[in-house]
Amino acid sequence: MNWDKELLQKPMWKEEIKNREKKEQVAKKIAQRVQDGDVIGFGSGSTSYLTAIEIAHKVKMENLKITAIPTSYEMKMLCTYLEIPTATLEEKKPDWCFDGADEVDHDNWLIKGRGAAMFNEKLNIKASKEVYILIDESKIVNKLGTNFPIPVECNPKALNLVKEELYKMGANTIELRLALKKDGPVITENGNLILDVRFNNIDETLEKRLKNITGVIETGLFIGYNVNIVK
Repeated sequence: MNWDKELLQKPMWKEEIKNREKKEQVAKKIAQRVQDGDVIGFGSGSTSYLTAIEIAHKVKMENLKITAIPTSYEMKMLCTYLEIPTATLEEKKPDWCFDGADEVDHDNWLIKGRGAAMFNEKLNIKASKEVYILIDESKIVNKLGTNFPIPVECNPKALNLVKEELYKMGANTIELRLALKKDGPVITENGNLILDVRFNNIDETLEKRLKNITGVIETGLFIGYNVNIVK
């Protein structure tokens, strides 16, 4: 016996999707990559949302069997609605994964994490044989940090310690990310908080230095990862 889908309404993104036509083109392109039996890491964000819908369409039309490893609650719920079976990294290893990005520079360094799922996203990326980052031209920057701060996920107990250490490292501004539909801060899938941090200079050592701060769980910096940019 199955649950009905009363609470899992027809998939709708929570806000208007910018550059939707271009993102849908990219989504269709990556959906063609899907083969029967694939275990696929599903990223988060608007482009990943559109890609999941395209993949579900291909799966249905060609009667394929795949498994998704979603990086967020919202993607897990979307997969459930789309009738795509899901698993965790404890259960399956992804053959490949897709995700979006907030910023991409010319070295393919990334800033991710506006959806506060960068820990799970980084796990999928590190575990996958192939990684596809789906973007439109608006995400390409000459210098990381041009449009968005670096998200830093930290344990709530370490919030003040992490803040002090970030300022010592040269952070310009640090803001606790607040939720839009509830009072208080954003809580990640791992029960942590997000600090949005700006630096004047982002070099190849910054990701590792941030991770070395006691209490930091993960960051939205992705430096030196072997990714394929799809646009």
